[in-house]
Amino acid sequence: MDQTSNSLVMLPGLLNDERLWAQQAEALSDQCEVHVADLTQDDSIPSMARRVLDKAPPRFSLAALSMGGYVAFEIIRQAPERVLRLALLDTTASLDSVERAATRRGLLELANRGRFIGVSPQLLPRLIHARWLNSHVSRIVQEMAVAVGKDGFIRQQQAILDRPDSIPLLSEIKVPTLVMVGADDQLTPVREARTIHDGIAGSRLEILPDCGHLPPLEEPERTTTLLREWLAMEPEVKSLSEFVYTQ
Repeated sequence: MDQTSNSLVMLPGLLNDERLWAQQAEALSDQCEVHVADLTQDDSIPSMARRVLDKAPPRFSLAALSMGGYVAFEIIRQAPERVLRLALLDTTASLDSVERAATRRGLLELANRGRFIGVSPQLLPRLIHARWLNSHVSRIVQEMAVAVGKDGFIRQQQAILDRPDSIPLLSEIKVPTLVMVGADDQLTPVREARTIHDGIAGSRLEILPDCGHLPPLEEPERTTTLLREWLAMEPEVKSLSEFVYTQ
């Protein structure tokens, strides 16, 4: 295995920053070199993926949550030979429903008119399990949203709306893959994780009880343990000259 195979790139979700992965990044630093990407600068998923690839080591393991999962799929499209392992948390390979897309466009319109409020108390129950309301978890979620800000939110929502369908890509993913989801995730529910798991041969599905959309914050120890086990899996590593990928 080449010398960069112990590198881990972690992708945050919508209105998230490096704090989403802070506990895992620290805990896993004894096993790998951790890089948390910034997904706030671009307004398309392909551009986000290119920025990540430009800054990433030649080969790396890739962990992603929610919107980060959309970017992870795009990284597989653009540079599959560079990804050694894939962990997909609380994300979907499917496009938005008509209703979900309409909701996103409405939020975009409000933000463009200056009405961006980050993560409101009314939204929190959809993001995290009820046991974490009015806790350090809810504070971190709200602080991250403020840090990303209105302009970052607009870019991210536009990117999500324009993303490609990743269902056809699933069968092409051949690296060791962990699929994780909170049992009570309301935004990307368990059925979405099952679709990804069913589509990626040999993937592992883990459903975390009493957990919402953000396992790295809600269940940090369990998330770290699962990622540590995943990082220990040996991928089949081809030389770059041998790698063949058919889109």
